[in-house]
Amino acid sequence: MSRIGKKPVDMPKGVTFTVSKDNVVTVKGPKGELTQAIDRDITVEIKEDKVEFLRPTEQIRHRAMHGLYRSLISNMVKGVTEGYTKQLELVGVGYKAANQGNILDLSLGYSHNILFEIPKELKVTTAQEKGKNPTITLESIDKQLLGQVCAKIRSLRKPEPYKGKGVKFAGEVLRRKAGKSAGK
Repeated sequence: MSRIGKKPVDMPKGVTFTVSKDNVVTVKGPKGELTQAIDRDITVEIKEDKVEFLRPTEQIRHRAMHGLYRSLISNMVKGVTEGYTKQLELVGVGYKAANQGNILDLSLGYSHNILFEIPKELKVTTAQEKGKNPTITLESIDKQLLGQVCAKIRSLRKPEPYKGKGVKFAGEVLRRKAGKSAGK
């Protein structure tokens, strides 16, 4: 049995939860509204301030979908109540980040600056303090979209293992390698 799928999702105050006939779940909260289509085999039951997910059989596919949709809906509930934030650091000499609205201007050591358009669902801020690496902070109610955009920004210049230069998540521990050893 899926332990995650069995656990009900708690609905905090101020969050409304609706399921349409074609199994599309809509979660509305103080920060916004999110929708997710659910597999037709998984049934959703709303009991007081909890939402439960049930599966018809013990097939591998049903077991996988059971835990998946429970996690997705749980992330949606947290997103519309609290929201999600991710922070990226630019490590390297001359690496800079600036934003004008939702256009992110990155200087990552290439011959040209990279202009990256952030989706309108995300809020972006950049900071450049003296003595610290430039940081990019992204906020959203959609955890999937936030993670996807952060991964795309990171892929523009992944951290290399020798000096650690590149775009990395704040708090990310990089596996470092030793450089050349001097021979006799």
